[in-house]
Amino acid sequence: MKKTKVFLKSLQNDHQNESFTQYKALNRELAEEVEKNIREILEALGGANLLKSSKDVYIKPNGIDAKPYAFTRVEVLASIIKYFKCAGARNIYLFENSTQSNYTRLVFEATGYHKICKKYGVHPIYLDEEKTKQFNFKEPASQNMDMKKKYRSNQDKRNQSNEKSETNEIEKNQYDLKTFAMSKTIVDKLIREKDANLYINVPKLKTHSMGIVTLGIKNQWAFPIHLHRGYDHNYNLHSKLTEVLEIIEPDVTIIDGIEGTIHGHYPATSLADKQVVPFKVLIGGKNVVATDIVGARVFGIKPEEVPHIKIAIERGLSHGVTSLDDIDVIGDLSQFQKKYPYTLIQEFHPDVNIVKGSKLLCPEGCKNNPLTLLQILYFDYNAKGGWDLVIGKGHDTEIIDKLHGPVLIAGHCAIEEVGERLINRLGRSRVYLSGYCNDLAATASAMLRLSKVNVLKLVNVNPLRAIWILMNVKLHKSHAKAPSLFCNLFKMV
Repeated sequence: MKKTKVFLKSLQNDHQNESFTQYKALNRELAEEVEKNIREILEALGGANLLKSSKDVYIKPNGIDAKPYAFTRVEVLASIIKYFKCAGARNIYLFENSTQSNYTRLVFEATGYHKICKKYGVHPIYLDEEKTKQFNFKEPASQNMDMKKKYRSNQDKRNQSNEKSETNEIEKNQYDLKTFAMSKTIVDKLIREKDANLYINVPKLKTHSMGIVTLGIKNQWAFPIHLHRGYDHNYNLHSKLTEVLEIIEPDVTIIDGIEGTIHGHYPATSLADKQVVPFKVLIGGKNVVATDIVGARVFGIKPEEVPHIKIAIERGLSHGVTSLDDIDVIGDLSQFQKKYPYTLIQEFHPDVNIVKGSKLLCPEGCKNNPLTLLQILYFDYNAKGGWDLVIGKGHDTEIIDKLHGPVLIAGHCAIEEVGERLINRLGRSRVYLSGYCNDLAATASAMLRLSKVNVLKLVNVNPLRAIWILMNVKLHKSHAKAPSLFCNLFKMV
C-alpha cells in the first residue's frame, strides 16, 4: 500500500521568551515563518487544485473558548485564509460551535477571529445560531463488556501522573442518547455538497484529560449541538467521536502546534508555564486519522493509546493507515522523544471537599470536566471555597451523610445515587445539580455561584461590548447552553 503523506514543519524562529502566563501575538519573524510553512504545506497537498467546483472554502478552527492556548492561533488561520484568497477562492467561511458554557459569537470576539474575518472579508458562521437536522448514532464501538473493560484497563496504564482511574465498573453497553442534531451549514455544505466545497480542519495541538488528545477527530465534536454533547460523555465518548467522523470527514487537516498543551486541553493561565510547551510545529495532511497519529506522536502518545484513533482504524476510517509505519512523515518527527502527560495537574481548591465514587467515575465526563473548571476558577479567578463536590457512583453513605453543604452533585450517576438523600437532609436550596455525564453549563452555573465569581470575568471582552454581543446572540436564537449572567447572584441549578 502506498504510504499516506503527512507534512511536519518545524519553526526555527524564537517563540516569546516571557512566561506563558502572558499570552501574546507571535512576533513578526515567527508569524512570517508560519505563513511560509502553511503555504508550503498547502502547496504540497495540492495547492489551488484543492478548491472544488464552488471554489468556496470552509475553515473549522478549534475555537472552544478564548482561554489562552486553548484555541487555534489567529496567525495560523490568517495564513490559510490569505493562501486561498490568492489561490482563487470565491468565498471563505470561518465556522465554529464553541464548547458548552460559551456562545460562538462571543468567542469570536474574544479570540480575535471576528477581526480577521473583517480584515480579510471572511464570512463568520456561528453554528449555535443555525437551524439543525437530526442524525442517528449507531452503537458503541464494541458490543461486549470485555472490550469496554479493556479500554478502561488501557486508560489506567496510560495514566502518567499517578492518578488512578476510579472506573471499575462499566454497567451499560449502549448509548443513553442515540440521536444528535447538527447545524444547517454542516449538513448542507459539508455533507450534502461535500463534492463542491473545500473543508479545512484546523485544530490546536493539545492533550485532553478526557480524550487523551484533541486534534482533528476531536475537533469535530463541535458539530453536535450542546444539548446532545452532554449525553454519553463517558466511556462511550470516543465511540461517538468516530461516528461523527463517519458522517463528515475533512479534506485537509492542519494542526497548529506553535504551542501545545499538556495536562489537558484547557490550562489555567496561572499554570501555563507547567502546561504549555512551545513545540513550534505545523502538521498537515489529507487523512485526518494519519494526521492525528502524527500529532499524538509529538506528545509521545501512540495511536493504540487513544481510543478514538483506535476505533477509527478498526472502523475503516483511516483509509488503510494503522500506525506510523503506514505514514510517510515529511519532516523530522524523531526530535520528539519525550512522553508528555495528559492527565490534570492534581492541584485544586483546598477548601472544596471533593467526594469521589468508588465504582463509576469516568475521566471523560463527571470527573475531569468539573475538576478542570474547579482548577481554573481557583487559580485564575480567586474563587471561594467552603462547599462540597460529589462525583461518580459507589459512594459511602456515612461520608455522604456527614456533608454539610452547600454541595454540587455532578453527573447523573451521582444524582441518581445520592441526590435525593442529600436534598432530603440539606434542602434543595443547598444542593446544586448538574446532570447528564457532562452538563458543563450547569456545572459552571453552580460553581460560579458557589465560588462567587462573576461570569463576565471569564470573558476577555469589555463588559459593555460583551452584553451587546449577548443581546445579538439572543436575537439570533442561539441554541447554545451557557450560564446566566446572574448565576453568581442566584441559584440556577
